[in-house]
Amino acid sequence: MDMITRDRQYVANTYARFPIALAKGQGARCWDADGREYIDLTSGIGVNSLGFCDPEWIKAVGAQLATLQHTSNLYYTQPGIELARTLCQRSGMKKAFFCNSGAEANEGAIKAARKWGHSRRGPNCHNIITLKGSFHGRTLAALAATGQDHFHKDFDPFPDGFSYAEPNSAAALESLADENTCAIMVEFVQGEGGVRALDRSFARAIAKLCEEKDILLIDDEVQTGIGRTGTLFAYEQYGVTPDIVTCAKGLGGGLPIGAILFGDKTETVLKPGDHASTFGANPAICAGALVVLDRINEDGLRQVNESAKTIRSGLSDIIRRLTGITPSVGGLGLMIGVSVPYVSAREAVNAGIKQGVLTLTASDRLRLLPPLTITPEETAEALRRMEKAGRSFV
Repeated sequence: MDMITRDRQYVANTYARFPIALAKGQGARCWDADGREYIDLTSGIGVNSLGFCDPEWIKAVGAQLATLQHTSNLYYTQPGIELARTLCQRSGMKKAFFCNSGAEANEGAIKAARKWGHSRRGPNCHNIITLKGSFHGRTLAALAATGQDHFHKDFDPFPDGFSYAEPNSAAALESLADENTCAIMVEFVQGEGGVRALDRSFARAIAKLCEEKDILLIDDEVQTGIGRTGTLFAYEQYGVTPDIVTCAKGLGGGLPIGAILFGDKTETVLKPGDHASTFGANPAICAGALVVLDRINEDGLRQVNESAKTIRSGLSDIIRRLTGITPSVGGLGLMIGVSVPYVSAREAVNAGIKQGVLTLTASDRLRLLPPLTITPEETAEALRRMEKAGRSFV
């Protein structure tokens, strides 16, 4: 029985998988069980920030596994403390809480915001405004916060207290904010909503409204954070300072971790017993995350922006040459979304697979989330393969 057949027999059918069984990888390249090579422009949906099997990352994780693989949060461990210190110092935030995923980080952020609202203006101050087109996770509160109806189908009733504003409309946002609003929660680049970056003027309007009405700003950086957009966090490019920042995906470099970062207003909100995570701050995962952050330095971010420029211009050139249409390439940095003329995004992904390049979809767009360490050679080869894929449609 082959791998795909066995998966279909025993694994819950919750993923519309592509017919590839991956077996190994190195850098931005991976190989399936039959030995066929692919250039990976997905990095595990933004997780493998250093690509596959980075030697420095493997060494740090392996050394920690051989020393102390796990202990409860009733005790102190060095990797978690060092990771919290590094994140706070580099972000300007004050405290960190560690969990296992982006959805969990967003759940914790929602809890913290509601506790802050209760202490500030009483138990009715629990409403949170998010944006239409947003995606904040698949647990119930994070799903309720998600501003896309099709994710809600069949799972109601949801926790109440969420409303949804039109992106880039300050007037829509202001009409929803009242004395019972404790927070506004946004992605500065909407990932699952089509890799669409918010207008900078709108981001400033959000920050101004939060300041004027004493409302928290929660920044969901689960997909945008940890260098993905060309800065450590996307909010740095918008000139705003969130009160709570969530991150996950690329932080662990391939292992599961999420984090909530708390600013001046929120650093003391959660008390012992308010929130917890059995596997939060796992020492081996934190050791790997420290390698990720060490590599996302000034030189690493310069490489991200150079790679982003090459891929964005290359994609635009390919589509323009093949179709005569100049596409809109959205997102920031190496979080890239592009509308592909004449075919659906999924058809474009399937065409890429045939040519040995892996991509993603986001709403109606083709989405690329390459490893942050993708080399010029890997980038050039990926673009060549994407052009071959495109030629199959014209």
